[in-house]
Amino acid sequence: MSALPADTEHLQTRLLHEDVGLASGFVAFPTPVYRASTVVFPDLATLRDFDLHSDDQWRYGLHQTPTSATLARRLAMIEGGEFCLLQPSGLAAISNVYFALVKQGDDVLVPDNAYQPNRDHGDWLARDFGITVRYYDPMIGAGIRDLIQPNTRLIWIEAPGSVTMEVPDVPAITAVAREAGAVTAIDNTYSAGLGFKPFDHGCDISMQALTKYQSGGSDVLMGALITRDAALHARLKLARMRLGLGVSQDDCSLVLRSLATLALRYGAHDRAALGLATWLKLRPEVSAVLHPGLPDCPGHACWRRDFSHAGGLFSVVFNETYTPGQIDAFVEGLRLFKIGFSWGGAYSLAVPYALDGTMRTARAWEHKGTLVRFFVGLESDEDLRADLEQSLVKHLGA
Repeated sequence: MSALPADTEHLQTRLLHEDVGLASGFVAFPTPVYRASTVVFPDLATLRDFDLHSDDQWRYGLHQTPTSATLARRLAMIEGGEFCLLQPSGLAAISNVYFALVKQGDDVLVPDNAYQPNRDHGDWLARDFGITVRYYDPMIGAGIRDLIQPNTRLIWIEAPGSVTMEVPDVPAITAVAREAGAVTAIDNTYSAGLGFKPFDHGCDISMQALTKYQSGGSDVLMGALITRDAALHARLKLARMRLGLGVSQDDCSLVLRSLATLALRYGAHDRAALGLATWLKLRPEVSAVLHPGLPDCPGHACWRRDFSHAGGLFSVVFNETYTPGQIDAFVEGLRLFKIGFSWGGAYSLAVPYALDGTMRTARAWEHKGTLVRFFVGLESDEDLRADLEQSLVKHLGA
């Protein structure tokens, strides 16, 4: 039976299939938001001619739409990569790396200053999946050669550590890893792809938590894996597909909107944080300021050689004469610095850390006082300094 002419179809059918005939030529700055699960194919030949290795085919909304593909390509461009995969969070991106690259019997090296959920993920894989996960001193440099085993498949790098701020010698580690045939993956969230270019220093994979600087609004969860190697990208992509990892196209649109101001915001965070870190270094309550831009921060020479900016994150170690309770009172006494994780937005944050044996296992932590990590947002520098000073005076008796 032949199809009914369009003008005789019922209203419900026409609501679903009518071409409304809008005029062409509309141009605007934002990337359109394409929300889709089903992708419509023009014919069966196109449906059947799917190539997993191609990023230029549309197959299913979970994998990509024009919105998410635009974001992925812009992120790859920022870091000088060729390929980018989006994930629903930074931790999902870390998980994607593990499940793509290691299997039972393999060995992984993780720096002692790694993001704690990465450590937890590694410990889980070691406990339940038969993978060896070992922690190394982030300042080991080329000495990592002595730790690499025949079954070492993956070496994580964090530059700098997101709490303790040591800056490793990335080129030295990646050169040794390449000789041994191990893949290197760097958590480059600290630099947002702006302050450090990982592929210029030998890294194979750059992991970004787009939740932070790229979003900039403290309202989006997303991650990314960026590479230059097509074969490595294909392995990561296949694992992502099997894990069923996808992202919201509306969230992609929010990150795309924020990318236009990324460099400006990052520069503002960078300038303000260095100013506050320099001021805190002169305070009598402070034992050490861990900011890569300061000469006495571990790995400062590597930072000066390899980095262009430091962003808004740094840590302060208070004199050991103050109890953890006093430091807690200082943090809670801050008005503008809020208590919370997931930095990178417009708001300043402060969180105390106890660096016990669960966070440092390869090398003992040399400082005895309580550490507080600060993220410097986009408030007035003078107001932030005044906020720090009033709480120091009130709760630490200076």
